[in-house]
Amino acid sequence: MKVEIVRIDKSLPLPEYKTEGAVAFDFCVREEICIPAGKIVLVPTGVIVKVPDGFGLAVVARSSTGRKKNILVPFGLVDNDYYGPQDEIFIQAYNIGGEDCVLHKGDRIAQGIFVRLAKAEWVEKKSTAKKQSRGSGSTGQ
Repeated sequence: MKVEIVRIDKSLPLPEYKTEGAVAFDFCVREEICIPAGKIVLVPTGVIVKVPDGFGLAVVARSSTGRKKNILVPFGLVDNDYYGPQDEIFIQAYNIGGEDCVLHKGDRIAQGIFVRLAKAEWVEKKSTAKKQSRGSGSTGQ
């Protein structure tokens, strides 16, 4: 799949899949940024991505980011109409540690995964055909 991308900072590499079996590519930090302890900061990635029609771009944490940097990256989703000259992808980063965390230009803190999407066409009903739901905890959990 060919995907249009604009790099705001040409000194940073294009996002890349690090291994042959990788399903996600890495996002890099565009500039040094400090995330204060207990705070959420938007981290610039330096890229504007044209998500193909029929897809979304899921933004997820790298498995080592929390352990190595005390940074949590919540799930995010980039729509395919987010592709204008000011639509740089930013990563939400939450510092769960007790000290400020400095991210350096080029650090990899999140991953992107293209996911195929289907839009729902709602069919409203007056009630469900089923008489009773199993309810919360019905599976013994």
